Order: sequence, then structure tokens, then C-alpha cells
Amino acid sequence: MQGVFLYSEKLTNNRLYKKEKLCGTIAIDTLFTRGESQVATAYPLRAVWRENERRELKNVQFLVSVPKKRFKHAVDRVKLRRRIREAYRLNRAALELPEGKAVDVAFIYLGDKIAKFADIEHAMKKALGKITLALTPPVTAGDETDN
Repeated sequence: MQGVFLYSEKLTNNRLYKKEKLCGTIAIDTLFTRGESQVATAYPLRAVWRENERRELKNVQFLVSVPKKRFKHAVDRVKLRRRIREAYRLNRAALELPEGKAVDVAFIYLGDKIAKFADIEHAMKKALGKITLALTPPVTAGDETDN
């Protein structure tokens, strides 16, 4: 099938696709209002995520939020959003989903000052690792097949 994007494949092209962006008001509202969401904090980022069983496309969709209360100038908010998006784009391979799962993730910036890209990337790696740990089922002693 031409044009089908499989999230689990290794990407030779590192671009962000439209289908990876969380952009529906219903999906965003359910991410923040229902009690099913989980949170991982890796300063200066907070990741809020939930599994989305209703979506047909089984991949990760994300959004980035930088609060206007902390950064009055749009230039600063845009700079931080770009850095967070770039950190996600470079490290999204670290987020390993079990087969057939769709996940919605919101990355919220918590800091009061503009962080360097290296700090944001480090926090992104930690947050993606925490999400992966929470999504992978635990391995029990009976499941191991070591001979």
C-alpha cells in the first residue's frame, strides 16, 4: 500500500507528519478532562498521555503547549515550541508502542526561563522513557523463554 505510514518502522525520513499532530478538540478535551490520563514529569517538561482506543490509525499523536502566563512574548513561546517539537522529532524512536496501540501525548513546558535545546532534549528522552515503561506490559516469570 502506497502512502501508508507505519510508526514502528525505522524512519529514513525524520520529518513530522500531519497524522502525528494531535489537533482535534474532542481528542484534546478527553486527554485533559477524563481521569484516564497519566502524567510523567521531566523538568522542564510534563508529558500527559492516554491510550486512544477509538482512533483507527495506531500511532502516537502529540501536541506542545507553552503557557502564556509564563512567557508574555509570542517569540519566546514559539521558540520553545520549536525546540520541544525538534526534541520529539529526533527522539521519537525511543517511544516504543506495543502492537495496535494509539496514544495521545501532550508536552507542556513547565519552566520559567527559556531552556537550552540540550536541556529540553534530555527531558524529552526521560519523558519518552517513562511513557514507554508505562505502556509496555510487565514481563512475568512464566513468560521468559530462556533455554
